[in-house]
Amino acid sequence: MIFAASILLTVGVLAFVLFVRPQDLPEPEAASPTQHLEDRKAVIYDNLRDLNFEYRLGKLSEADYNKTKLTLQNELAGVLAEIDRVIKGVAKPAAAPVKSAKVEAPKEVAKSPEPLVCPHCSAKFDKPMKFCGECGKSMTGAAE
Repeated sequence: MIFAASILLTVGVLAFVLFVRPQDLPEPEAASPTQHLEDRKAVIYDNLRDLNFEYRLGKLSEADYNKTKLTLQNELAGVLAEIDRVIKGVAKPAAAPVKSAKVEAPKEVAKSPEPLVCPHCSAKFDKPMKFCGECGKSMTGAAE
């Protein structure tokens, strides 16, 4: 009697597991258009933290540390710019059309105060960047 009940229960479980109807499955959640970029940003931040830790332990020379840090910061700036572009929905710029011989006077651009120093975390950089390589915030925004 117990043997028959266990066989019946096993057959019932197998039927339930193997005969799932597609209409019973929930709809998959829509993937964020920036999820892969957010994941890449998190990996770069982890790499920067690990790099800083290894440098402090003395595993890296200063030249290697600076070179690797600059590479990661440049990659991070590109990822942050791509996230910004996707969020704003701006299409990638196409090749610039060839303009006529008429040259327009350059427009005066409002310059942010010290583009080499982050207004949020005061990190210093060798060249102007759109986003800070340390805190990830905009280099043009006001300090919060």
